[in-house]
Amino acid sequence: MSIMTNASAMTALQTLNQTNSNLETTQNRIATGYKVATASDSAAYWSIATTMRSDNKALGTVTDALGLGAATVDVAYTAMESSLEVVDEIKAKIVAAREPGVDRVAIQAEVDELQNQLVSIASSASFSGENWLSVDSGAVGYNASKSIVASFTRSATGVTVGTIDVNTANVKLYDADAGGSGILDTTSTTTNGAVTYSVATVDVSAYTDSVADLADLDEIISTVDGAHQSMTTAASNLGATKKRVDMQKDFVSNLMDAISRGVGELVDADMTAESTRLKALQVQQQLGVQALSIANSSSQNVLSLFR
Repeated sequence: MSIMTNASAMTALQTLNQTNSNLETTQNRIATGYKVATASDSAAYWSIATTMRSDNKALGTVTDALGLGAATVDVAYTAMESSLEVVDEIKAKIVAAREPGVDRVAIQAEVDELQNQLVSIASSASFSGENWLSVDSGAVGYNASKSIVASFTRSATGVTVGTIDVNTANVKLYDADAGGSGILDTTSTTTNGAVTYSVATVDVSAYTDSVADLADLDEIISTVDGAHQSMTTAASNLGATKKRVDMQKDFVSNLMDAISRGVGELVDADMTAESTRLKALQVQQQLGVQALSIANSSSQNVLSLFR
């Protein structure tokens, strides 16, 4: 027995220190809810979790962009539907003007109001400064292709931002640029009267019951019907785009949840296991203190040899 070196006390102290260290780790996990809270806990898992949290934040922005895009498409689609109903009315009025003996001036008065309504609908179809139905293709910076941010993907070569593209050249009703190239302001010329017109400007008030005028009215009816078909196609395309945007929005939301769950599997603490470990370590700590106390008191037994 030596009074200079107490091997038992040293062993007990080392054991107690290890227990205290484990206890501190467990208490930190319980307090923070993470088993990997810092890079020192697990550099690999911490790096993965930090990157995926950053990507999830980017996906949150993608969700916002999809919501904005969905709203823009929805406004354009709603306006297109309303415009279709008005063009239906214009076509019906011009068909009525085809009948001999009708008051074409009165009919034109109704057509004028319907044309004004079309302009009002198209100019009002704006969301957050974006209007896809009434455009000016001659404006500086004009781009008919509109892109909606739809995804954020990470690969071995880097990150990629995916988009859903919409060609507004196929859905625009009015184009303020000289000549006009929208569905409603694209001009045609009658065969007999050589009158230049569009759905937006057609005027049947001066037509008579002559064979030539009736033939021209037939051409106008065909033109209006063609515009109606083009608008129907445009509305279908907008509806399909809106459906895709909605589906992508749901997917991104589910993807964010899946990433959050994956990150949780890597870094979240199992509170049931940690609470059990805490109880065990507390008992070990108490036993370690007692063992150290016993080891320290053993040196005092040397005194009995000198009594």
